[in-house]
Amino acid sequence: MSIPVLILAGSRDGERDPLALMGNVSHKALLPIHGKPMIDRVVQTLEQVEDIGPIWVSIERPDLLSHMKEKVSIFQAAASPSESVAQALDVIGTPCLVTTADHALLRPEWVKEFLQKSQATYTDLTAGVALAETIQRDVPHTKRTFIRLADMTFSGCNLFWMGSEKSKQVVKLWQRLQQHRKRPLRMALMLGLSTIFRALTRSLSSARLEKRIYEITGTQIKLIPLSDGRAAVDVDKPADVLLAEQILQHN
Repeated sequence: MSIPVLILAGSRDGERDPLALMGNVSHKALLPIHGKPMIDRVVQTLEQVEDIGPIWVSIERPDLLSHMKEKVSIFQAAASPSESVAQALDVIGTPCLVTTADHALLRPEWVKEFLQKSQATYTDLTAGVALAETIQRDVPHTKRTFIRLADMTFSGCNLFWMGSEKSKQVVKLWQRLQQHRKRPLRMALMLGLSTIFRALTRSLSSARLEKRIYEITGTQIKLIPLSDGRAAVDVDKPADVLLAEQILQHN
């Protein structure tokens, strides 16, 4: 089975992105980590996964990836990540893997594990996560953003399995939420006040969250915990650059 993959490499801030400025590059995706641009690292990792292909990249300026024209196909990035995914899925179709260009530490075994576990769920969409205890075991000094549910505390791993056409409904919900990102009450009403209350009181379980997404979108989703906490380390800030450099140096 050949699984197409979409890499999100766009940037709202472009050259104003703090990491792009730090590396004197036009996009964060081009920032060198341990001597190699992040986007190159992600593509080379995916090329090592037997079931992956073709590889698509979404970026505002396709000319920036001219050095990879034999390896990837390019989408013109939209105004937001959700719009970019929606437009790409209309062309790529499903099933499809979605990841990001700032996943500099991405390893073939993580991708394989995520795909195997995702396909075994027979759901419409899955999201890779790393549990807090796994992250603390493998990268104890990192500072990640955690989502705290009643039955698990986790950080995202920027890996998404769009298993069926129904997964597009979650992307549409994502688009609607982004449109109202400056209006928290409107976002809360879209998700349901009871869901927000449960989240705030940490009484929202992963099963209840998955059920609520199904109620809103008709899409069955599943959170997929991965076995390596390093899978949650993307490069968002200068401290992440240093951490990624250290990890790659010892691998």
